[in-house]
Amino acid sequence: MQTGLLQVYTGGGKGKTTAALGLALRAAGAGLRVFIGQFIKSGAFSEIRALRTYLPQIACRQYGLGRFIQGPPAAEDIRAAAAGLADLEQALCGGAYDMVIADEANCAVAAGLFGVDRLLRLADIRPAGVELVITGRDAHPRLLERADLVTEMRAVKHPYDRGVAARPGVEF
Repeated sequence: MQTGLLQVYTGGGKGKTTAALGLALRAAGAGLRVFIGQFIKSGAFSEIRALRTYLPQIACRQYGLGRFIQGPPAAEDIRAAAAGLADLEQALCGGAYDMVIADEANCAVAAGLFGVDRLLRLADIRPAGVELVITGRDAHPRLLERADLVTEMRAVKHPYDRGVAARPGVEF
């Protein structure tokens, strides 16, 4: 890729990670090398199992303890996020990947795991030919200003509001 851009998927609606995963699938189909780093999340969700089974050329690592962070984050959560940032920097600058996805990185900033300046640093160090995609609710205004593409998912209607539980393969 000659021109890599900074994309942000944010908002309160469903589909931010799904959009980024669709982009990863498209990139892999075009022969691009993709790294996905997921903040806060842990566990073998359906998409993680599918990537590992069917698309091993898409590297995916998780940097979370799989819990909601309410109030000040625990030291373990901050350490996990720091490891994720270090890996993302290496993925961006190491020459092994054409696309780097920082999934739920906006949520990590909002939870206090690291500051928005760390996300902006990723944008600063990104080589010209590497696409950087950042997902998660509550994207910081400074990140939105810097981004080349911003998509905001807005919840209009969701079955959860009617008591329909999350379903494997659809919500997780």
